[in-house]
Amino acid sequence: MGMKGKVALGAVVGIVVIGAVSANAGDGGNSDSGSGAKSSSASGDRTTGGEKEKDAAGAAEKKAAFAGDGDFQVGTDVKPGTYRTTGNTDGMCYWERAKDSSGEVDSLLANDNVTGTSYVTVKATDKLFSSSGCKDWEAVDEKAKGSPGSTMSGDGGMFRVGVDIAPGTYRSSGNADDSCYWERTKDAEHGLESIIANDNVTGSAVVTISASDVYFKTTGCQDWKKSG
Repeated sequence: MGMKGKVALGAVVGIVVIGAVSANAGDGGNSDSGSGAKSSSASGDRTTGGEKEKDAAGAAEKKAAFAGDGDFQVGTDVKPGTYRTTGNTDGMCYWERAKDSSGEVDSLLANDNVTGTSYVTVKATDKLFSSSGCKDWEAVDEKAKGSPGSTMSGDGGMFRVGVDIAPGTYRSSGNADDSCYWERTKDAEHGLESIIANDNVTGSAVVTISASDVYFKTTGCQDWKKSG
């Protein structure tokens, strides 16, 4: 389980869903919101330098929910919820959600190879979460507020709409060999039913990200800039 180089199944690069997917989100992807990386606190302004450093160290310890390598039992090692790993390079980060720990292909619920950032929702009905070659996973603060940007790295992975990036129309130009893949999703469960729309692109790509979208995924593309 979780070996580097495994090929992700399900909603991955090269699978293009034509048209929109049903709006029945099951557990409701809109609850998987927010990125903890953008949150900040004004407390501690009157503390001494030593106290500030202690508080910062404590916050860092709480931020990392679990390591980027290992098998984690859901409910024991990992609580159900949405998690994020960021700063991954070269697609060496691999994760998977499984319905049991048999290690068989039929056990897989979802998986992916990650470059950049990935958000993943671990459900209470999952039994095992495996991660290999990833940066540490952090719990997503659903109440955190972001400063949505208007540009994205074309190989940045997943961006939270309204937190990491602003909704709107984005353009990526100069893509070659059909290697640019983008995906609009309604949650971070990574099933085919999570996809609202996606495409593999050669040349220029233009996509409108709706305010009702929850995540936008981009791999192998040139950088995106908001054009409208």
